[in-house]
Amino acid sequence: MTNLKILTASDIKALVPMQIAIEAVHRAYASIAAGTTSVPLRIDVDQPTHQSHTFFMPALVENQYLGMKIVSVYPHNREQHSLPTIHAIVMLIEGNTGRPLAMMDGTYLTVLRTGASAGVATRLMARTDSSHLVIIGAGAQSWAQVAAVCAVRPITHITIVNRSYERAQRFQKALIQNHSNCIVTIANNRAAALELADIVCLATSSHTPVFADSEIRPGTHINGIGSFTHTMIEADPLTLGRAYVAVDQFAPAWSEAGELIAARDQGILDPSTVVQIGDIANGTAPGRSDDQQITFFKSVGNAAQDVAVANIAFQSALQNNIGQDVSLT
Repeated sequence: MTNLKILTASDIKALVPMQIAIEAVHRAYASIAAGTTSVPLRIDVDQPTHQSHTFFMPALVENQYLGMKIVSVYPHNREQHSLPTIHAIVMLIEGNTGRPLAMMDGTYLTVLRTGASAGVATRLMARTDSSHLVIIGAGAQSWAQVAAVCAVRPITHITIVNRSYERAQRFQKALIQNHSNCIVTIANNRAAALELADIVCLATSSHTPVFADSEIRPGTHINGIGSFTHTMIEADPLTLGRAYVAVDQFAPAWSEAGELIAARDQGILDPSTVVQIGDIANGTAPGRSDDQQITFFKSVGNAAQDVAVANIAFQSALQNNIGQDVSLT
């Protein structure tokens, strides 16, 4: 009999704490760089009628765990149908038999693993004494960015930069509840906030840079996780030109990361200087060279992250008897 484990967002939240997700994503990145994980380029099904995209993202992680995430982005869902703009599911498949193992909510899992990716990069690239985090964006991804950075660095100050002050206030209230040891403020002036930043997380869908290169001080580490198409540019390409740049995987990054493509095409960034974060994790590429170096991590999302975290959730669900079992026969 073939049973399929069904896991909800609440199940995953209970089963996979952020620190565990960071370790899973760290191993996934290391295995990509080592060549033991296969991640084909994702398939993007574009529906111009709805201005929507649906992405099909498969991966074989460490030659053991097969899976696929399917994520749909419908920007007008909220006003037209009172539905979330993003829906996602993740399928987990047994690598040596092809047997379906689990289907789980992919929306929360995506936020969790994206936060974990920033946690991995921050741990490998940010100054160890980093204490001031500036988060640009207050949307669905932002809380996990903060949680992950706080898990790997001694953060005492969090500053929110966001176009909507009302949304920033809601985010501030949530952060104060979850990070009571931190001072959480909303920036009145972006440049002034960045003058104090040790770490900057970009979590927007902007098509134009959300900061100016002149606002980034020496020694800053930046995580760019919001933009995910070649037309979206969160970071000033000039900053990439003077930063040590790492990506989650070369092929998707050069295909989908707008700021990398812009910096390369403008002759600002030499592609040969860019490394994969997994090579830093494996010790085959250096980390930060000194406390004055600007470091930049760009992630466009990688199915290996989803499958790695999904496998942790599934194994923990089996051990703790969590989730619903559905027979497929």
